[in-house]
Amino acid sequence: MSGHSKWATIRHKKGAADAKRGKVFSKLSKELLVVARSGGGNPDLNPTLRTLIQKCKGVNMPNDNIERAIKKGTGELDGVTYDEVVYEGYANGGVGLVVKCLTDNKNRAAAEIRHIFSKHGSAFAGQGAVTRGFERKGQIFVEQSATDEDALMNVVLEAGADDMQPDGDQFEILCDPSIFQAVVDALAAAEIPTASAEITLVPTTYMPVTDKAVAKSVMKFVADLEDNDDVQEVYHNMDVDDAIMSELEAES
Repeated sequence: MSGHSKWATIRHKKGAADAKRGKVFSKLSKELLVVARSGGGNPDLNPTLRTLIQKCKGVNMPNDNIERAIKKGTGELDGVTYDEVVYEGYANGGVGLVVKCLTDNKNRAAAEIRHIFSKHGSAFAGQGAVTRGFERKGQIFVEQSATDEDALMNVVLEAGADDMQPDGDQFEILCDPSIFQAVVDALAAAEIPTASAEITLVPTTYMPVTDKAVAKSVMKFVADLEDNDDVQEVYHNMDVDDAIMSELEAES
């Protein structure tokens, strides 16, 4: 079991509670705007938008917020233009970090993200230094209580998924981005609910962390980055020892 996935699982479960603060809604609104602008506002014709809407509903984002963000993206309402910027660097223990931002001010974003790196004793790495250790994958989580393992495996493998593994009380499904929507649609057709579904960056190799203090500092680093309004996603390759992850989960 990958500590990376376990950490991701814990964060998915906390998503609905975090959304109450409004920050998650703001980040999702920004992403909806960008996706609608690039691929159109009709989810039937824009699979990326369709998946993103499902993600929004998973954290109980109001329909009015979703529709308003989409209309800003399609130009029906006035909206801000956002640029995607990616920063890379390392945390304690040699853990690689990739920070994806959507910002209306690149200079501000660079200064603020650089400050967070500096506060944690780090600095930006060269372009590609960290991202070369990741690959884009469709990643889907399904609660184990929602389905039978063999039935789930048959559905996702038939749809073209690469892998399915138990991860705590969930199953993690990985697939190529090109068939991500096909796997999501196959799960829906089989009436198997997803806990989360997104196209993300997954490490090709992981950095094992067996020291609790190091794991805690990396998690704090990531949390500080995620708290920034311009940051959409933070990807990492930390593989935390299960016992340490359980301790940190109990403390959170």
